[in-house]
Amino acid sequence: MRKSCVISGILVAISLALGGCSSDNPKKLDPFAGVGSPYYPGTGEIPAGGGRYHVGKPYQVAGRWFTPKEQPNYDKSGPASWYGEAFHRRMTSNGEWFDMNDLTAAHPTLPLPSYAKITNLENGTTVIVRINDRGPFVGPRIIDLSKQTAIALGFLRQGKTDVRVQYIGPAPLDDTGSHLMAMNHELERGTALKRMIAAVDTNRPVEFQVASAESQEPEIYAAVAPASPVNYFIQAGLFSNISNAERVGRKLSGVGGVQILPLEGSNGDLFRVRVGPWNQAEDAKMALDQVYELGLPDAHVVRDTLQRVALQ
Repeated sequence: MRKSCVISGILVAISLALGGCSSDNPKKLDPFAGVGSPYYPGTGEIPAGGGRYHVGKPYQVAGRWFTPKEQPNYDKSGPASWYGEAFHRRMTSNGEWFDMNDLTAAHPTLPLPSYAKITNLENGTTVIVRINDRGPFVGPRIIDLSKQTAIALGFLRQGKTDVRVQYIGPAPLDDTGSHLMAMNHELERGTALKRMIAAVDTNRPVEFQVASAESQEPEIYAAVAPASPVNYFIQAGLFSNISNAERVGRKLSGVGGVQILPLEGSNGDLFRVRVGPWNQAEDAKMALDQVYELGLPDAHVVRDTLQRVALQ
């Protein structure tokens, strides 16, 4: 559980306030005041993407004015925190559905949805997020990050950290996760921020690429880290349905490079999902704690040969 209390902009109240009204009585502007934004009405997996492109007019929250606008050179450092369970499955300010297990964020003024590079200034870790919500509005925080982003940046337990936020550009409305994964792949490759979107749109596969059974390539995946001479991976699970494997792969995208490897089972095809690699077993063990927190208790560390590793 996090130690800091986050008041996020996920409420539809803020989305409606972006219409530019300057009334001092927000309840008149917001039919959801006091109850929060709607929950996703379905019972299955939360759909990714969707919503609308939105900038909005100046708006006021808690006596402070915010002016959304295009900010192609936005580069700011300051405190950040994260939000999760309390807003999980609720509607965001641009009409998407918040999934705390995705790499998303809330920002008070940047266009929605858009990409930004987040750097944890306390440990140097970086990740690309999809900004699809408004907030934060209380205190000095400059951005609120999803639970999964906090895990990726290594500050889940402490609840807040100092970050650098660098705007990249608009995010596609219809991305189900593969485009964001590809953006993080370009980050790992060292692609310049201003070239990332073009590089992804030119080179990425539409979805995960699964090789045929005849293929001898040991690594079959899309938008993940390239192969390197290392030994340790985390095996997250084995699935008979490729859609379930892809869903878990998206969930793990903030932990490391995700791989989906097809296998032939006695009752049909199976798909192994693993994340990595790491040079040292101890590094993999630390990442394993993040995987456990994502609800995958059967995950374990394996060598590149897919032999299980006993970690003491």
